[in-house]
Amino acid sequence: MAGNTPPRIRLDRRRLLIGGGAGLGLVVAWGLWPRSYAPNLSAGPGESLFGAWLKIGKDGQVRVAVPQAEMGQGVYTALPQILADELGADWKLVGVEPAPLNPLYANPLAAQTLFSAALGGLPEKVQRSHAARADLMLTAASTSVRAFEEDLRQAGAAARVLLCKAAARSWGVDWQSCGTAGSTVIHGNQRLGFGDLAEAAAQEKAPAQLPLRGGEAGRLLGQPLPRLDAPAKLDGSANFAADVRLPNMVFAAIRQGPVGETELVHVDREAANRVRGMLSIVTTKQWVATVASNWWAAERALQALRPRFRNPAAVVNDDSIDAALDAALEGEGARIEAKGDLAAEFRGAKVVTADYRVGLAPHAPLEPMTCTADYAHGRLSLWLPTQAPGLARAAAAKALGVDPARVTVHAMLGGGSFGEKLEVDAAVQAALISHAVQRPVQLTWPRDEDLRRDRFRPAAAARLTAKLGQGGTVSAWLAKIAAPTTGRELAARLLAGDTVAAAGLALPGRQDPSAVEGAVPAYAIPNLAVDHHPAEIGVPTGYWRSGAHSYTCFFAESFVDELAHVANRDPLSFRMAMLGNQPRLARCLQTAAQLGGWQGGEPGSGQGIAAHAFRGSYIAVMAEAHLTPQREIVVERLVAAVDCGRVVNPDLVRQQIEGGLLFGLAAALGASTTFSENIADVQTLADLNLPTLASTPDITVEILPSGSDPGGVSELAVPPTAPAIANALQTATGTRFRRLPLLSDAE
Repeated sequence: MAGNTPPRIRLDRRRLLIGGGAGLGLVVAWGLWPRSYAPNLSAGPGESLFGAWLKIGKDGQVRVAVPQAEMGQGVYTALPQILADELGADWKLVGVEPAPLNPLYANPLAAQTLFSAALGGLPEKVQRSHAARADLMLTAASTSVRAFEEDLRQAGAAARVLLCKAAARSWGVDWQSCGTAGSTVIHGNQRLGFGDLAEAAAQEKAPAQLPLRGGEAGRLLGQPLPRLDAPAKLDGSANFAADVRLPNMVFAAIRQGPVGETELVHVDREAANRVRGMLSIVTTKQWVATVASNWWAAERALQALRPRFRNPAAVVNDDSIDAALDAALEGEGARIEAKGDLAAEFRGAKVVTADYRVGLAPHAPLEPMTCTADYAHGRLSLWLPTQAPGLARAAAAKALGVDPARVTVHAMLGGGSFGEKLEVDAAVQAALISHAVQRPVQLTWPRDEDLRRDRFRPAAAARLTAKLGQGGTVSAWLAKIAAPTTGRELAARLLAGDTVAAAGLALPGRQDPSAVEGAVPAYAIPNLAVDHHPAEIGVPTGYWRSGAHSYTCFFAESFVDELAHVANRDPLSFRMAMLGNQPRLARCLQTAAQLGGWQGGEPGSGQGIAAHAFRGSYIAVMAEAHLTPQREIVVERLVAAVDCGRVVNPDLVRQQIEGGLLFGLAAALGASTTFSENIADVQTLADLNLPTLASTPDITVEILPSGSDPGGVSELAVPPTAPAIANALQTATGTRFRRLPLLSDAE
């Protein structure tokens, strides 16, 4: 349409060269070209559409489209709560449905976090434009509320105004004198329900400037409203990917080769075909899948198949991983952060140095990788839990050689993820298997496959050096961190074929700022540097809940504790003395200490404390722990004080903080894997030494009131939990544990 024709942008030399190269400059110029996108949310019988986010039925039911994947974190409640609050809806009449794939729902904030290695050098405006064009609907990095709060408020405000206009027209009054509450429009004693007004309201036009709802009475924001996804999960009616059933559908299990350059060389087809229900075998160079009338038969056939893969030339095991980290740490690094004059401060000074290390960690969600695919007549339908539906669609389309427009993705509820379901492997494999057998197929990775062929949280090593200044504070700090370039790896893998990402990755330099995120302490240290030493460990790595913060916070907060002991200072007061420019974090530390009955970090107290700030939120964790004579770690108590800004739903925040503390506890005590001959040794959940109800500590969570914008929550409690426990063990035993999982260096 002529009215939608974008204005021309003149391309001159400066515009072409922006960003450090002509190729990238062309990409940037393309990224600035305006685009407009139309909503594609569909309305059912009796429903009226209100833009891309909302529809209202004649029965008064309000349904909110949510572009984020519900993996148990509560996004199907938090996002509708924002819109319903602004709309003035009755929570009992609010429902939710997954949003369709559309650039309108792109999440540039998550894209910026996940793919900073490829996109970080681009202007923010270009990043936002690229996220839309690349269909980067992403659920990751604690961004759901932060990314979509304003869109949802505006959508709620627009619908409220339209409803008020429709009611005012029937009453013959000024629409601005009307208000909403409890899913009704109110003017004095006059009331009309949303359902009665929806059809007429959808024909009204909203003003350019939308008035936001005022007043505090009857507001839903900040209330502990019940979760919208809970009833269906409790009565079993909620549909997960494993619940999908299609006519003529079959089931598949899969085995993939070891990490590295490998190839399938042998399968025992005769043995597999003897399994009752076995139907077909699908092979590629990288994997083999058995297809059967039920999944149990497919899994048994896979075991009978006894697939063999060619051993990779480069052997990967624990020794090779440690050697790669050591070599990287001793080699050349790239300076990512710097301030002050570190060299001058260190020259001739007495310094404190300590080395730390963390092991590989699998994601280990309760639900393994799964996808149902139906390829027929040149069209593909996918049902899967995914944090990146656009990327899953693109990858499956590429694998089959079809236009992505001929691929439909049905986003399902997910049984956990922690970053695993950003990956698209299951979508590609299920699509290829369905194409091969010409039937709908449901692929589920066996548990051992899900654990051994994960994209792991990377192993990493750090060498921290600091100088104590006058008054016992830190005057200089150097962090050298050896870690894989996970951000570059993630971008290259998930954004394969993306010209913008390819241009960003082609720029000189191998450093990856995302590999050392969180390494800069929140404390006021005048002279500081953080160096990334890229390490080639030979193991595929991916995004894991809280990203690099999961290990950089362990390094930093453990070392701060060590410095406090060297300075003969209470670890709490030592931290507080350096937090003059971080009042929110200081308040978290004080609150956690008060609630936990902090005893000053005295030897024998078994108490430890740690703090962290990221994603716009702040947290302090105090732990109480001890070591048994059998050298088993017992964590008796975890106390967390949280400032996450304006809270949408305090119950959801509490759930996520409690879950994050347990996730961090698991990472501290286990939840890791060793490697032998290119294969992860962990095969079952029991191998991970996960916390049980019997071993779960007493947990206290205090949410501090704040008027700041919402910060991230779902990952917030993970980073500081392990260092808090390690610091507690130091006061309990007098021994400093510098490796995760704790005690792994003593085994």
